[in-house]
Order: sequence, then structure tokens, then C-alpha cells
Amino acid sequence: MIDPMTVLEIYAVILGLASVYLTTKENIWCWPTGLAMVVLYIIIFANVRLYSDMLENFIYIFLQIYGWWYWVYGNKKKKASVPVTRLKTRGVLFWLMVIAIGTAGLSYIMATYTNAAIPFWDALTTVMSLTAQWLMGKKLIENWVLWISVDVMALFIYSFKGLYMTTGLYALFLCLATSGLIKWRKSMIKAAGC
Repeated sequence: MIDPMTVLEIYAVILGLASVYLTTKENIWCWPTGLAMVVLYIIIFANVRLYSDMLENFIYIFLQIYGWWYWVYGNKKKKASVPVTRLKTRGVLFWLMVIAIGTAGLSYIMATYTNAAIPFWDALTTVMSLTAQWLMGKKLIENWVLWISVDVMALFIYSFKGLYMTTGLYALFLCLATSGLIKWRKSMIKAAGC
């Protein structure tokens, strides 16, 4: 008999691939597929004691809903889809500070108050992922740079925890994030009329 967690992981992987692929295409259906994926991963990460990842996916529920709303209604004044843009230097510095402070705080909490398996790395990828998700919802191209970084770290974390299908998923996410960066850059250049 197949372990129920394995079945959940299979469904989460399929939904995750669909969501990221649709995101690279700037397709609105990335949001509902992503929403379904994060609900499954809350259960999976609780089971393997990756509590920061579990918390991250809980927060993703709200970020998925916000991103979905923003992509639909965020640019209604211009009657066009929200364009891909980039952060200014001040924005980059702000988000780097958020990542550093958030990682320090979350890793301390996880190391001190839980039996988290790898508190620092779990916290770092969690804070970076939440930041990337927020930037993706705003259609800021820097989201892909963060996702690429997270995907590389996740390959090691999830293989260490024996989540081999999820490790494979993040290998594919790495390829899709690289593709997303290239496609969104072209979209941004096209929208700017360059």
C-alpha cells in the first residue's frame, strides 16, 4: 500500500509544476493551482518537521489570493494586464534587509522553541520564498532571482530530509525559474518599448 504522504507529495508536485509553468507564461491560472499546492505542502511539511516551510505555505495561502487579485484588478485604470517591472535600488536594499532580519528571527525561534530539523536553512529559504512570492504577485522581475536561489538551496534541504519527489520538483522549479526570468525580462523590455 502506498503511503498517504507519498500520494499527497505526488499531487503537490504536479500542482507545483503546473503553477510555476503557468507563472512563467504570466497566466492567471498559476494562482489557483498554486493555492491547491500550498495547502498540500502544509500537511507534508508538518509531517517531516520542516516547520518554517509549513508556516511559509500557510502564509502562501494569503499571498496566492493577493497575487490572484492583483493580477486581475491591479491595473484596471489602464485596462491592460499588470506589466513586469523591476525594483529600484532602494527596494532591493529594503528586501535584502527584510530577508536578513526575518531569517535571523525565524531561525532563532525555530532553533529555540521547536525541534526543527535544520532551523537556519529552513528559515532562510522560507523568508526568501515569501519575499519572492510577494514580488511575483507585484510582477517584479527580481522574484525570479530569489526563486532561483531558493531552488538551489531547496535541492539540498529536501534531499537531506528524504523528500525525493519534492527534490525533483525543485530541480524542475530551478529550470522553470530560469525560464521565467528570461521570459519576464523579454516581456518587460517589450512593455517598455525598447
